[in-house]
Amino acid sequence: MSEMINNRETQQGLPEEKKQLLKEIIIDLHKGKPLADVKKRFEKTFGSVNAEEIAQLEQALMKEEGITPEEIQELCSVHAAVFKGSIEDIHRADADKQPGHPVHTFMKENKEIDLLLNFKMQLHLERFEKEDHRDNILKLLTDLNLLADVDKHYSRKENLLFPYLEKYGITGPSQVMWAVDDFIRKSIKEVKRLLEEYTPDKKDEVIRELTFIIQEGTEMIYKEENILLPMALRTLTEDEWLKIAAESDEIGYCLTAPETVWKPERHQLKTTEEAADGYVRLPTGILSVAQLEHMMNHLPVDITFIDENDVVRYFSHGKERIFARTKAVIGRTVQNCHPPASVHIVNQLLDDFKSGKKDVEDFWIKFKDKYVFIRYFAVRDENGRYIGTLEFTQNIAPIQEITGEKRILNTSD
Repeated sequence: MSEMINNRETQQGLPEEKKQLLKEIIIDLHKGKPLADVKKRFEKTFGSVNAEEIAQLEQALMKEEGITPEEIQELCSVHAAVFKGSIEDIHRADADKQPGHPVHTFMKENKEIDLLLNFKMQLHLERFEKEDHRDNILKLLTDLNLLADVDKHYSRKENLLFPYLEKYGITGPSQVMWAVDDFIRKSIKEVKRLLEEYTPDKKDEVIRELTFIIQEGTEMIYKEENILLPMALRTLTEDEWLKIAAESDEIGYCLTAPETVWKPERHQLKTTEEAADGYVRLPTGILSVAQLEHMMNHLPVDITFIDENDVVRYFSHGKERIFARTKAVIGRTVQNCHPPASVHIVNQLLDDFKSGKKDVEDFWIKFKDKYVFIRYFAVRDENGRYIGTLEFTQNIAPIQEITGEKRILNTSD
């Protein structure tokens, strides 16, 4: 309902004195002070804090104190342990009870993820520890195949929720949580490989990886439901939540799905913008907006364009994109569209293009059943001034299979 609109206007921040104390407490954690001592000081000073105050202070520490996202990420679970039970219970029109609302969907998925991690997988891990026979290995592989769907849960968070938070200057979660998400994804793939090629000497490594997945996956549920989602509810408008809901299907869901489309009573939002009437005049022809749109979407490559300020301005959306894109990335810096671990590669590429050192860079990777060729081109105007970067992505596996020649149309096809 309408009470969800402009939630941020009613927020009350901490007094400056308490902000400084909370900052000192987080710095104490980073200096390695005993958890019990820090927790005692926190409980003595604060009755409660809200989610975004913690996130904003961590964000400030990265800027002011030079603490890296990786360092924040390493101590993220420690922060949760200190603040657990002291984070305000924030409700905005009971969004978690509204079927189809993105928060309701995230929390519904988390219940299934928690059940999979702490009941099924934990049980099967304990049995594997006692006896690493084939049946127990197969049960763990079944669990991991189901858990692989968590990629969709994390991808919606990273590609839909984070961009809206960034528009309000909240960048901490995207830098820190994304790194943890990637560690979990990597561990799922690694332990699957170990189990598929299992030998008894790998048992301890399998146990370590599975224990990590269960612990970090469970902690991520807590961080989402007690820090990230409450902060997002206090920040985003109802219109923004509607846009997130409308684009969620494109990425998909984890272990469960919304049972209905969320339709708040306030109003119905148009989820697709009507294309402007008229034509685009180019040096070599004139196209209608509709013609141009369909033409770009029928090209056998995926295209993304970022401008000279590293901001995503356009992407094509054909029937089968190789890498998911949502409209939320438009207006977002390209650095925030990549996991923290790969941002330095993005920056190096862009620096080389802007300086004129390079005009093109190619990569090729195996991705699922595809062999993906990724090309980046520096786009320059007639005077050689850099105006952006164009990304082409194409599955070249079918092209690699071509042999011989085909010179005429085969009418029997």
